[in-house]
Amino acid sequence: MMMKMPWRRKSRSFHLQLQGAIGTIQSPFLFLFTNYCHSSISTLEDARFLTNNFKSAAFTRLDDAIASFNNVIHMNPLPSRVHFNRFLSALVKMKQYHTVLSMSKTIELVGISYDVCSLNILINCFCRLHLVDFGFSVFGKMFKFGLEPTTVTFTTLINGLCMESKIDKAVEFFDDMVARGYQPNVYTYNVMVNGMCKFGKTNVAIGLLKGMADRGCEADVVTYSAIIDALCKDELVGEALELFSQMRNKGISPDVITYTGLIHGVCKLGQKNQALALMNEMVEKNILPNVYTFSVLINALCKDGMVSEAQNTFNVMIQRGVEPNVVTYTSLIDGLCISGQFKEALALLKEMVGRNISPNVFTFNILIDTLCKKGLVSNAENIIKIMIQRGVEPDVVTYNSLMDGYCLCKQIDKARKVFDLMVTNEIADIISYSILINGYCKCKMIDDAKDIFVEMSHKGLVPNAVTYSTLIKGMFQAGRPQTAQELFKNMCSHGQQPNIVTFSIMINGLCRQGNLNEALTLLKEMEESQLKPDLVTYCILINVQL
Repeated sequence: MMMKMPWRRKSRSFHLQLQGAIGTIQSPFLFLFTNYCHSSISTLEDARFLTNNFKSAAFTRLDDAIASFNNVIHMNPLPSRVHFNRFLSALVKMKQYHTVLSMSKTIELVGISYDVCSLNILINCFCRLHLVDFGFSVFGKMFKFGLEPTTVTFTTLINGLCMESKIDKAVEFFDDMVARGYQPNVYTYNVMVNGMCKFGKTNVAIGLLKGMADRGCEADVVTYSAIIDALCKDELVGEALELFSQMRNKGISPDVITYTGLIHGVCKLGQKNQALALMNEMVEKNILPNVYTFSVLINALCKDGMVSEAQNTFNVMIQRGVEPNVVTYTSLIDGLCISGQFKEALALLKEMVGRNISPNVFTFNILIDTLCKKGLVSNAENIIKIMIQRGVEPDVVTYNSLMDGYCLCKQIDKARKVFDLMVTNEIADIISYSILINGYCKCKMIDDAKDIFVEMSHKGLVPNAVTYSTLIKGMFQAGRPQTAQELFKNMCSHGQQPNIVTFSIMINGLCRQGNLNEALTLLKEMEESQLKPDLVTYCILINVQL
């Protein structure tokens, strides 16, 4: 079924429509070109320079472009439409979309007719400004002017729809393009493939790749890179590697985006050696890894405990002139904190600030969590003060770490104050409740822990395995085995699957109460649930029998 296109609706004259669009986007460049004062050009030589600057589109500053435009708009005869199009295209490359729309209005007022190229430029500007509906209005006027749209026109509008997340409309418009007899080119397909991959429709993107070959359109590195990246994000690394081989067999050289996508994918699967091999292959092919490539690898190495390798990779990055960003530093700081190298992490933070790279909420949270786990809560409080002074807003993770630190130091009243603040601001989550329950249990305030558990349910939050395990353990330690068993049954009846920790807590509690038969029955249930008892579970049973 042919889609109903927005250009078929009634509209005002094109001049008024364009004027309305420019008004809508509130352009700061609505120049009164017709009132331009020629006295600003002091010499004939200046005028020639500005004219040449206009015709060659050889400018890098907006002020120079405006001066050139102001000069030529009063020439007699005026430059051709081709020269105006080249000039406007240069401004588009500078992302001066508002200015292009304003100048287009002026060009129309001095009597220069639109052609397909100039209307394509307008459509592109509207799409870049996330005003694709205005783009379709211009598209409709093409037919009114007796002009024939090109593949560029369709591709630009498809891209505009994708940019506004109107992916279904983009597909319909693509089909309409083909139905009208227009042949999509590699750029059209790349826009479609990127759109599909961005919205998780990787299978559709692969279908488009196959369709390209059927239509005699050769895919390029952009097409393959988009799909490889999407497959890796979907953790379908095997398929991504197959596509990578297919790409190379076709003689298409991978670029930095292709390699980075693959490195990200193999890192997610824990295949660090393959990631390092891909990085080395990049370097051998003189493809310079970018900051994202390095950051992905550094993050993966840190999470795998390979902090020395991550530091080496970081040093290589600096040596190759690639500037680290906040993600790179945060990943490495996290790795250093996890490996117990807190002084080195602080030194890296100092270096980061020295490079004018501002730590973000994730960077601060890593440091705060590390300090709290070390019991250095007062230091964590100071970091939070610095965080706020730098304009970084603490989030639920920040407050959860602080609460956990207070609970670890048995400062339960301070933990409760933070918790109440979080509840008031409606940011408390399951982890917040679980932390406070654990704190109350450790302080032997079991009734308070139970009250928080009940309050949690009233707030519509579903307790998870950690919450249940914490409270069950607290009940056993408080000498309330019956309540612990009731909680366990309640957990199972509410569809919450006990994990190995929950089972171990239950088996340990039952054994300490002398209920060995019940403990063995639970062990059997554990095995039937496909959870393998670990060393801790078996040690509990061995100690009882000894």
